[in-house]
Amino acid sequence: MNILKKDFIFKDINKLKGVGPQLSKYLKKRKIEKIKDIILNLPYSETDRSKISKINKLEIGKIQTIKVTVKKLNFPRIRNLPNKILCEDETGKIDIIYFNSREGYLRKIFPLNGQVIISGKTNYYKNKYQITNPDYVTNLENQDYVVKNIPKYTLTKGINEKKYRTISEQVTKNLPVINDWLSEDFVKNNNLLNWNNTIERLHNSNDSKENNSKSYRRIVFDEICANFITLSENRKRIKKIKKAKSFQEIVSNKIIKSLPFNLTKSQINTYREINEDLKNKIRMFRIIQGDVGSGKTIVSFLTISNVIESKYQCALMAPTEILSRQHYKLAVNIFRNTNFKIEYLSGKTEYVKKKRILENLEKGKIDLIIGTHSLFQKKIKFKNLGFIVIDEQHKFGVRQRLELAKKGGNNCDVLLLSATPIPRTMMMSLYGDMDISKITEKPSVRKKIITYSKPEKKINDLWDYIKKQIDEKNQIFWVCPLIDESKILDYSSAVNRFNFIEKKFPKKVGLIHGSLNKIEKEKILNKFLKKEISILVSTTVIEVGIDFPNANLIIIENANKFGLAQLHQLRGRVGRGIKQGICILLFKDGLSKNAIKRIKTLKNSDDGFYIAEEDLKLRGFGDLTGYQQSGVKNFRFADPVIHNDLFLLADKYVSQMKENINSKKFSFLLKLFDKAEIINVEEI
Repeated sequence: MNILKKDFIFKDINKLKGVGPQLSKYLKKRKIEKIKDIILNLPYSETDRSKISKINKLEIGKIQTIKVTVKKLNFPRIRNLPNKILCEDETGKIDIIYFNSREGYLRKIFPLNGQVIISGKTNYYKNKYQITNPDYVTNLENQDYVVKNIPKYTLTKGINEKKYRTISEQVTKNLPVINDWLSEDFVKNNNLLNWNNTIERLHNSNDSKENNSKSYRRIVFDEICANFITLSENRKRIKKIKKAKSFQEIVSNKIIKSLPFNLTKSQINTYREINEDLKNKIRMFRIIQGDVGSGKTIVSFLTISNVIESKYQCALMAPTEILSRQHYKLAVNIFRNTNFKIEYLSGKTEYVKKKRILENLEKGKIDLIIGTHSLFQKKIKFKNLGFIVIDEQHKFGVRQRLELAKKGGNNCDVLLLSATPIPRTMMMSLYGDMDISKITEKPSVRKKIITYSKPEKKINDLWDYIKKQIDEKNQIFWVCPLIDESKILDYSSAVNRFNFIEKKFPKKVGLIHGSLNKIEKEKILNKFLKKEISILVSTTVIEVGIDFPNANLIIIENANKFGLAQLHQLRGRVGRGIKQGICILLFKDGLSKNAIKRIKTLKNSDDGFYIAEEDLKLRGFGDLTGYQQSGVKNFRFADPVIHNDLFLLADKYVSQMKENINSKKFSFLLKLFDKAEIINVEEI
């Protein structure tokens, strides 16, 4: 009989029988907060209690199951001594030991001369087998409950297997019959299972450990669908009717003619796509995916000039003060021959100046405001905001994008810029609610960065070369490896390297590490930008997007510890001026085949999109780093490498519904994967 109702699944776990405040607290440490979290907390293994062993065949230290007769119950009256129950079978005797258990309870479960099934870890003490505090004790009628393979879950202190099993089975054995959101034909044709069978098998078979079993593939497909439906609904809410912008591209054409280089084909295509969006009556929500140094910023400035020409205000945001200030300087230079009114605003702007800027913004006297994400404070008001550009937008998830679109108002178009090329499957998962433009070429003025690899034991060969670079007024990045999760260890390794290089090049070296706060970090980056220091030692990934035109050499220690995409991002920090950029990868002896392939791929290619795909193939999704902050790794079950076909199937399935997605039909699915609140499914 199904005792749970659909809505009950989404209640707090303390609504379950036997889950009090203390147990609830322990479960929440495992991120099991709602009853549905128990459904999604799949077993990672099994405890084999299926075989009944004879006492003389027991193995010490193993979990085993025995069928025995209770011969004697010993309850000592001396405090702190354990209770002891003597049991036997035809092959030998065994002591069952209990600490802190009530006599009445033990007499009930161990009837004298009665037969019982006992399961627990076997020990040997004073020439006799014993089991201390067994996991299970039951009568023969209940044998089937114990003598089997029992699902094994990742638990936390305060919860044992037996206790969790009673809670889990209370849910999984009493699930409501769900009206499946997938049709029987779809399930059958794609070799999946229906939802109720899926959950039953995942908790009571090996399916949860087989990532390509029918039931596991079904839960994966559901998770991907929930993600894609959310993105599709988000897109509907953002892509609303607006006033089309009207412009003649007068300023932008002048800027293009004055540039010291020609725009690449990719830049031109992207620029045209954005212009079409601006002139359209549907709001633009587009992302430019472009490699490091591919020229995304200039495209955004050309677009900004068109929006200003159409009598709207623009805002450009970047994640850090140093990057936003750099954008401001570039904007002032690019728009120097126009009458555009441009201002810069950050948390550090003086009060009097800030007040004046805010007043002018509200009166429409400022055409373009550039700053950090603080531009989105409630007190900042625009007269006629028509365009928002966000650089390095990886901190913005689906919910934030929706809020962003609301903030701008109905006539505001939104453009996001990202310098992190990612594989196609991940693009679908991250940006399915957006239109995507790709800039795949580099400007012709940019020379391809030369990449060398060198064993770390030959590090001393570098010092003369570095001295020559410094003498020629070039600057150098030196990236230390992330050797441990501990900030203390990484800090000490960076300090040691800094001290070592400082002795060779006194007063020419700066240091950035994870323990520095944002202000201290920006202070050192500014010193490097102003050429006050020649070498910057860093344990962190140097801020993406910041232009250091004088940095032409990057040395990456223990390069085999980094992923391909990370190495490519780091390499892109140099060669942004007119001089040749050089990247030196230092590695330790005994590289794995995969590490050798990664280094070869990097040396042979400077295409970020190709490198991202290769990184995924070589290392697999589970080992990729650097995507957590962008939300790519928020899948619980789905793996873009293993389940690529399911990503494509889900994309096709959701795309076919387009505007006709029945959110009520999928409401259970969306709630199950915590997506309902993002798009406020109750509204629909």
